[in-house]
Amino acid sequence: MDIIEKNKKEMLQKKIWAVVGATPDTEKFGYKIYKKLKNHNYTVYAVNPKYKEIEGDKVYDSLKNLPGKPDCVDMVVGPQISKQVLEEIKSLEISYVWFQPGTFDEEVIDKAEDYGLNIVYYDCVLVALDE
Repeated sequence: MDIIEKNKKEMLQKKIWAVVGATPDTEKFGYKIYKKLKNHNYTVYAVNPKYKEIEGDKVYDSLKNLPGKPDCVDMVVGPQISKQVLEEIKSLEISYVWFQPGTFDEEVIDKAEDYGLNIVYYDCVLVALDE
């Protein structure tokens, strides 16, 4: 089993997630992933400074303002924002980060690896939860 598969398996066993880029727009992946995790009985925090709530759930403006520390952060934002959020992830000592397709570039992955994070990329949480 390669490291990405190992990380993926470990992450899916973690029960507290934050979705960075969560959105109330039901057409967007930020919404679909947030809902899918909730429907699979994960504790999920929505993180997006643009919104106040998603279907009555509070949306937080940053990871540092969450009521609890997530085990995993799922990125559903562009690479530039992912890169900024990595700083916060490092300072909060969160170990697991899942980059949805389109949320990273080489620089983001290099930075995550430099920080010693356990990462998954080129894989979608929506698909993984159906496996």
